[in-house]
Amino acid sequence: MGLLLIADKDSETRQQTAKLFAGSGYRVKTAKSLVEVLRDILKKDVQVLLLGSEFGDLLAVELIPLLKKCNRDLTIILVSDEESLPLLRKVRREGIFFHALRPMTPEGRDELRLAVECAFGRSQPRPEVPTRWLRLAEAY
Repeated sequence: MGLLLIADKDSETRQQTAKLFAGSGYRVKTAKSLVEVLRDILKKDVQVLLLGSEFGDLLAVELIPLLKKCNRDLTIILVSDEESLPLLRKVRREGIFFHALRPMTPEGRDELRLAVECAFGRSQPRPEVPTRWLRLAEAY
C-alpha cells in the first residue's frame, strides 16, 4: 500500500484533501513542516506527494528540485490556485507528474483523485477520442 503525503501550508486544505482520499486504499499522511516532508521523503516512504504552491516560507518551484534530489523516484503532483504559464513551464522542467488546480468542484476533486490513481500506477491514462473522429472513422 503506497503512502500519499499531503503538504500544504494551509491546515484546512491539508485536512480536506486528506478526507478526499480517506478510504482510497492509500496510506494518507499530512505534513505541516518541511522537516516532516524531508524526513518521509529521505526514508523513501512516500510514493506520491501532493504539494501546495507554497509550503512554509518557500514556493513549490524552489522546493521541487530539492525534493527530487532527495528521491528521484518521488512522484509530485502540484496543487495550486493559479495556472500561470511561466510557473507551469518551470515546474514541469523540474519533473512534476501533474499540475492540478485546487479542487473546488466535484469535477476538480475527481480530477485530483484520477491524477493520484495514475501516479500510483493503478490505471493508465485513457485519452478521450472525440465522437466526431469516431464518426469520421466509421465513414471510411
